[in-house]
Amino acid sequence: MNVLLWHVHGSWTTSFVHGDHRYLIPTTPDRGAYGLGRARTYPWPDTAVEVTPDDLPATDVDLVILQRPEELDLAQEWLGRRPGHDVPAIYVEHNTPKGDVPHTRHPMADRDDLLVAHVSGFNQIFWDTGTTPTTVVDHGIVAPSASYTGELDRLAVVINEPIRRGRVTGTDLLPQFAEIAPLDVYGMGVTGLAEHLGVPSDRIISHDDVPQDRMHGELAQRRAYLHLCRWTSLGLSLIEAMSIGMPVIALATTEAVTAVPPDAGALATRTDTLLDAARRFLADPAAARQAGAAAQAAAREKYGLDRFLADWDRLLEEEVCGSR
Repeated sequence: MNVLLWHVHGSWTTSFVHGDHRYLIPTTPDRGAYGLGRARTYPWPDTAVEVTPDDLPATDVDLVILQRPEELDLAQEWLGRRPGHDVPAIYVEHNTPKGDVPHTRHPMADRDDLLVAHVSGFNQIFWDTGTTPTTVVDHGIVAPSASYTGELDRLAVVINEPIRRGRVTGTDLLPQFAEIAPLDVYGMGVTGLAEHLGVPSDRIISHDDVPQDRMHGELAQRRAYLHLCRWTSLGLSLIEAMSIGMPVIALATTEAVTAVPPDAGALATRTDTLLDAARRFLADPAAARQAGAAAQAAAREKYGLDRFLADWDRLLEEEVCGSR
């Protein structure tokens, strides 16, 4: 199939374009939000090809993957065809709802011309999509090449924009853990985090926008992975850390409670419990390795790339064949 989709979420798109289809990635001269093109820091196969808006009217497209509400109109403008009518469409929902959460209406609610595919069961039950049909395709990842060593008595965190997002990502909880061990925080927009939190710069060290392969290698050296998000879908960085073999210290919120088994580290809603777990892993590398092995087994069983692509193949075929 020829599948049109925008490059929005790097890690998810990296997994998605490893399938057996041809993936059309819009590209504009400024490589902005709606024309980012192929990834420059992720290894993508040659079947992910860049297309310009001018190319699309004459391009054969079997299905459109939408990930932002405005893409519905943008796809119609660039294709000259209506998603859901002239060409099948699936809306992938990566994010949890905002605002009055139990009552938050999804922007694609009450439609009969597309399907909403959630990336987690947690997302599906919290969004109100009305009569729009929904399904869940759990995440899958390209397994990192790094292997856990855990030789450094430090904790690793991956968060994008922790200063702006604040309590959503558990940024306010980081100083408590920085008292136990230095934190290495990776992600976009992490520069200045220690200063923002009033923590010494040798206790929270920012690593801004590190290429993925290098980041995985550095994560693997840290003793444990810290996941303090209060409200999120399911961060792929958490699954990647588990796949590397890192033990996990995580808030028992959102989809993390189904992703992280009890023997893979510590899951709790009490920070004292998580702080105790951090102390235990720092003091006992053998226990950290044992928990990390359980985390790795769980991640590779549930979030393997082959399962993810097979699930998506079934869904793509159902939508395209059903439309025809």
